[in-house]
Amino acid sequence: SVVEFFQGYLGQPVGGFPEKLRADIIRDAPRIDSRPGATMEPFDFDQLRRDLEDKWGPGSIRDVDLLSAALYPAVFDEFQSQRQKYGNVSLIPTPLFLCPLEVNQEIQVQLEVGKTLIIRFIALGPLHKETAKRDVYFEINGEPRIVTIDDQSVQPEAKVRVRADPTKKNQLGAPMSGAVVEIKAAVGDTVKAGQPICVLSAMKMETVVGAPSDGVIESLDVVINDNLSAGDLICTLATAPAS
Repeated sequence: SVVEFFQGYLGQPVGGFPEKLRADIIRDAPRIDSRPGATMEPFDFDQLRRDLEDKWGPGSIRDVDLLSAALYPAVFDEFQSQRQKYGNVSLIPTPLFLCPLEVNQEIQVQLEVGKTLIIRFIALGPLHKETAKRDVYFEINGEPRIVTIDDQSVQPEAKVRVRADPTKKNQLGAPMSGAVVEIKAAVGDTVKAGQPICVLSAMKMETVVGAPSDGVIESLDVVINDNLSAGDLICTLATAPAS
């Protein structure tokens, strides 16, 4: 704001501030007469990088990300969550990010020098009323693809399952789609990392799903015969009490 500028939060202009004008604007507000950063407490960027990589993955934090997280931690967390969910959408041209593609419209997205995706929108499938989802049919470099999306304009008729938050290590999400055929733990159980929580069955193959970490099962969000999609929440852990 203008007031913060004249307080000196953005630094000192060449030749200093016109003092009469400055006094009229900031009145009794605090003033900084030197470089703002000179009076700040030391900041541990190395520790912040370790914390961020522990949360978002090794090697995922650039120097600009580090500065963003230090200045605007809540905004950076929201940005990273969206990026994990949708990928790096900055590669998509702005008009195509804001407006939907027309049927048979073809676009090019350059991922890096020498690597370009040619994407063509084929069709939007009918609404699945139970789940409020639609299938989107498209091609990438001539290869047919299908992705299922939520139709935000309608409410699902069936119960919508809670999704595991990938940024929360105490939440266990389904590693694949399948039916729950066996539950091997209960709320209140103390479990070790990797200890079986439930068994999923898909295409006549069974997969044992283990706990993501040590802890106590705080909530169990599945029952026998539940049909799960990849990422659906299975359970939430709380920290085990010290012995």
